[in-house]
This record gives sequence, structure tokens and C-alpha cells, in this order.
Amino acid sequence: MSDLAIELFGVSKRFGPKVAVNNVSFSVPRGVVFGLIGPNGAGKTTTFSMMCGYLYPSDGTLKVMDVDPVTPGALKGRLGALPQDAVLPPGWETGALLTYWARLSGLADPEREARDALEAVGLMEAWKVQTQALSHGMAKRAAMAQALMGRPPLVLLDEPTAGLDPRIAAQVRQVIRDMKGKGQTVVVSSHNLQELEELCDAAAILDKGALAQAGTMSELTGQGSEFRVQIARGTVITPEIASIADVTDARMEGESVLHVRIRGGVPPEEVISRVVGHLLQTGVLILGVSRGQRLEDRVLQLL
Repeated sequence: MSDLAIELFGVSKRFGPKVAVNNVSFSVPRGVVFGLIGPNGAGKTTTFSMMCGYLYPSDGTLKVMDVDPVTPGALKGRLGALPQDAVLPPGWETGALLTYWARLSGLADPEREARDALEAVGLMEAWKVQTQALSHGMAKRAAMAQALMGRPPLVLLDEPTAGLDPRIAAQVRQVIRDMKGKGQTVVVSSHNLQELEELCDAAAILDKGALAQAGTMSELTGQGSEFRVQIARGTVITPEIASIADVTDARMEGESVLHVRIRGGVPPEEVISRVVGHLLQTGVLILGVSRGQRLEDRVLQLL
């Protein structure tokens, strides 16, 4: 068994003359939360759909849980998916619909699976509610519940918190953390970069169908290569900071933020300690230290 849950190599998808995904390669290790990032039209949903087996790649190789996702039945019980704008069929009670889907999936105790999934997303009160009577947020959580049934080793979620109020969105994020804690792999496609930075171990950034960058969250945000010091009071002499061991560059951003770049391969905490120690020795008071840059800033640089 491979250590990778998903592997894409040179994957492209064309719709007639339009190229939606162009020669994309990246991999998703097992047991992580992985983000798919990009603006509208970047190819996220098309890539997501190919991972689910909804679409065939036009070119390239795609493996999901060591199999070709378009092979009929290959991912049954191994993958759960929440598509973007998933619509529940009307005329069903929510609990009965989920139980029916669990039975179709061949789960041993369909009703228990349905109840456990609804409880996980905080929606047990909707068990007897007709699907057409659910609010947008409730319908989103019910659709997510079907992806959780059977505890599949891989779960793909497309915009899982879009349109949810802050309390429910926080609950969904906790569900994702809990899945990772149980050893499941979760892929999240979202426009909410703050949410992805908080949740994800790694991510791929897409733009206009191509891969802009992929890596761990630490690599993407530069947590091991730069840091910023918020200055409360005092004079920072940047040439002195730049002369500290393993500092490659030091400059002020405005009047109150010191931006420091670090030599590669050096433990950042050691350099941070030396810089902060020097500042304190020279009478500079600091408010805080932050490593790297925000994911949003990095994405804006790339796109």
C-alpha cells in the first residue's frame, strides 16, 4: 500500500477547446488534511471531480487510494465526498434518506451509521425533517453527513463551510480535525484561506488550471524562512540585526514591524531567540513574534 492517498501526474482535463486543468502534478499523503486553493476558474472543482471519479482526465495519471477512481466500484467504502452545491432530493425525511444511502453503500447497520453521521455534524434534530424544509446550512451539513458514513479512509469536501454561520462553521472544522485524529485523510477545497491555514497540513495552489505551488503549510507560508517582530518602542538598527548569525536580511516594514529572513536549514527558533535577545539588550520593547506570512498573502503573491 502506498503512503499516498492521492497521486496526480501530468493530469489535464479539456472540455472541447477549453482547458480546465493543465498538466497538474501533486500528491496527498495519507492521514493529513490537504487544501485545494485557488480563485474561481482555477480548476479546483474539476480537479476535485476527477479525484472523485466523476470526470475522466483527458491526459495524465491519477490514482486515489492506489486505484483508478473511474473504475466502477473501486472506491466503494473507501471514499466519501461532499460536492460543491450538493442538492438533497425532496420528499424524504433526512434520517430516512441517509439510512437509504448507507444501505446502498453496503454498511452493516445503516440506521446507526446515519444517526452517528448526523450527530457528528450536529444535526440530529433534523432526523424527521423533510429535506426540502432544511435551511441552507442544515442541508449542507446533511450532505456532509453522507460523506462521513462508514468512516471512509479518504474524505473530499468541496466548500464545506460556505454559507454556514460562524458557530456551525467552527463545528464543521472540528469534525475535520476529528477525522484527521482518527487517521482519515481529508481534502478540503475552499476560498476561505484563513480556515485552510488553520486546518491544513499541506496544500496545492491552482491558478487558471495550472499548479502554482504545492507543499506543506510551513513551506507555503515560509514559517521556516522568515519571521516578523512587532515593535512596541525603541530604535531598531537593521544592519546590526542583519549581522546576527544565520540572518540573511533584515528590514523594517513601516515603523513597527521588523521583517527578518533566515538562512535555509537552520532551526528558526534559534535565530528568533538571538534576534529577540539582541533587541531586548538594546532597549527595544516587543509586542510579539510571528513566523512566516499569512497564507492569503502568499496566495496573492502567486496569483
